[in-house]
Amino acid sequence: MGVSTEKPKAVKGEEAERIKREVLGIGDRRKHHTQEAAPLNGHTKEPDTQHRAYRFRFYPTAEQTEQLERTFGACRWVYNEGLALRSTAWEKYRVNVGFAETCRALTGWRHSRETSWLQDVSSSVLQQALRHLGHAFRRFFEGHAKYPRRKRKHESRASATYTRSCFKWVENPEQPGTGLITLAKQSQPLDIRWSRALPAGVIPLRLSVTRDQAGRYFLSTLVEERTAPLPAVFVHGTRKPKAVGLDVGLASLVTLDDGSKFDHPRLLKRYAEKLARLQRELHRKVKGSRNREKVRQKIGRLYTLIGDARRDMLDQLTTRLVRENQVLVVEDLSVANLLRSPQGKGKRRKAGLNQAISDASWSVLLHQLRYKCDWYGRTLVIVDRFFPSTRRCSVCHAMGPKMDLSVRQWTCGECGAQHDRDVNAAVNLRDEGIRLLAA
Repeated sequence: MGVSTEKPKAVKGEEAERIKREVLGIGDRRKHHTQEAAPLNGHTKEPDTQHRAYRFRFYPTAEQTEQLERTFGACRWVYNEGLALRSTAWEKYRVNVGFAETCRALTGWRHSRETSWLQDVSSSVLQQALRHLGHAFRRFFEGHAKYPRRKRKHESRASATYTRSCFKWVENPEQPGTGLITLAKQSQPLDIRWSRALPAGVIPLRLSVTRDQAGRYFLSTLVEERTAPLPAVFVHGTRKPKAVGLDVGLASLVTLDDGSKFDHPRLLKRYAEKLARLQRELHRKVKGSRNREKVRQKIGRLYTLIGDARRDMLDQLTTRLVRENQVLVVEDLSVANLLRSPQGKGKRRKAGLNQAISDASWSVLLHQLRYKCDWYGRTLVIVDRFFPSTRRCSVCHAMGPKMDLSVRQWTCGECGAQHDRDVNAAVNLRDEGIRLLAA
């Protein structure tokens, strides 16, 4: 007998509603039965504006810290319960449960005696956790991510998202762009370090409060603003836009077509010995002891130091490249495929290569180039990943042989030109980008 390949059919209609109500405990939409349907008034972004996030550090009081920790825990619990509800509904009963049903289930959780502590947190903040779960499922169904996983206290980032109705914003008239922000369920405004001002007269659309591994609290504000494009950059003495080819790598983080190279900081390698020492010290401590917690915090602070240094370096590099060039050409890298798990022969070497790629943060580099080019009126050309930028001679366009990563210099067999591997790739990317732009 053959194995059936038919996909299981979903239960719909009255039977699905009965399962949701009687088995899964999802309440009916009773309060909406007597109301007329009204269109949703969602926020519409104004033309010629961008959504931009500003991140500030703040120092909560003891009372605010306690309330934020309850909020982080509640958001994590609601996310996990929503994930369990949706998974159980489909696996056992073949019933689809979406964002609306999980919100109705949240209402029941908040009124239940066992989970009444959820009322200490704003319901809109908890709904945002369920909205994030819905986005995770959508990415899974579109094939862009794996199936959502449960969040764990010491592994997931502590965060909470506040919509416009969940915080109070009072702008300081003496210093426009700064002011007082009071979160829901809190009586005092946050002590924020305004390292730079927000656009004057603009109310934040959304706030995100996070706590990193080092125990620092940050506030990310999403605002809508108009960013003035930078002046156009032309080749000296002409009206031809200045184009640059960028080859990202590991020997040098970025190589330009003119031969300029930006070094790879190799932060993980720089702090590898200290990290290993702290990890050994952590495993010697008794689980649950205060000394183990102290060592864990030291490791967290060291990782945040590495992350801060890497982000600052990438921000400065991408801003410089966008300011100095009109057209930027990069290769479309599939970092996820490059970071596939090492297997078989050469497993140790592949693991070291994966660590070096992760330390380089190519994905962050390309992401920053994309949105900065969009902000400041630059053109970013993405060349297909299968374009032979390394093997092709940039002088005569002859194809050379396949080369190992250890080969840094090579000679063209057709014209005899001497090539630096990365510079040659950057020149080929620039020429291909100009061709694609003209086409």
